[in-house]
Amino acid sequence: MSLDNRTALFRLPLQLRWGDLDAFNHVNNSNFLTYLEEARIRWFDSIGEAWVTDEFAPLLAAVQLNYRQPIPYPSEVVVQLFVDRVGTSSVTIGHAIASDDGTILYCDGHVVAVWIDRASGRPRPLPDSIRKAVSMQEL
Repeated sequence: MSLDNRTALFRLPLQLRWGDLDAFNHVNNSNFLTYLEEARIRWFDSIGEAWVTDEFAPLLAAVQLNYRQPIPYPSEVVVQLFVDRVGTSSVTIGHAIASDDGTILYCDGHVVAVWIDRASGRPRPLPDSIRKAVSMQEL
């Protein structure tokens, strides 16, 4: 189940760890970014083709994170990724972290991942693997 009406590109269930908590007894806001990173990397790995090589790699150009409410402990959450936009050298990946039953939205937003040429540090066209993976998703 999703609070977002789009079809998820990727879903990653996560069980929170005690060490994710802060002094206010809820998940520290910096861990939200770690959960999103974990989901992105697992999605990249799941496409089964090269998304990073000695020649090219993705970098985050922008991050938008809307904290909707604290995540209590203990909790199980689901990180969902969505295709928001596909560009020449970038993809905007929407994200949401919700309760495992999909009834509570803890955060949403997006990241812009730009693929760069590692030698020049300049943007380069999206790898075919990424373009193919996101083209299978409805925009």
